[in-house]
Amino acid sequence: MSTPGIILITHGPFDTETLRAIAGDVTEELAHPVQIRENYIDLSEYFDQSRRQYDGNRLLKEIEAMEIPGAVKKVGLYQVDLFIPILTFIFGQAHFKGTSGIVSLYRLKNEQYGMKPDPVLLARRFRKVIIHELGHTFGLIHCHVPNCVMRSSTYVEDIDQKSHHLCSNCRAELVKVI
Repeated sequence: MSTPGIILITHGPFDTETLRAIAGDVTEELAHPVQIRENYIDLSEYFDQSRRQYDGNRLLKEIEAMEIPGAVKKVGLYQVDLFIPILTFIFGQAHFKGTSGIVSLYRLKNEQYGMKPDPVLLARRFRKVIIHELGHTFGLIHCHVPNCVMRSSTYVEDIDQKSHHLCSNCRAELVKVI
């Protein structure tokens, strides 16, 4: 019997080494083993033609509906531009105190802001957003400590300014629910 854990579910091609490194960081930060699984769904049915983006709420429901034995938490990983109706775009989202979240690389890429690609920075941003969204699934709220991974991020610059670690207050809250 395998240890229940966090499942990162890729939709599309991702760098395997980067994902393994991120999985290790997630395991270290959230005290759960992490597995990476590939999945395929036809994303065209989640595309909103008027916004030219993909519906994050519907994709989150898709991840929530996936039954994966041993999964404590599941995060769908994408490379498309995500939105929810009240925001122009999102980096990710999760069900608060739930089991599922989603994260996309799309708005984390330097190319979206007229800069040169930076795979190392992209991986750092991706790791932070994944840990942040998983934090919400464990019941963590947005934090006001500047370098805490649970601080809210409206822009990529916000993500860049924080670490991928929980502050001592958020860590104490996490320990209560693990």
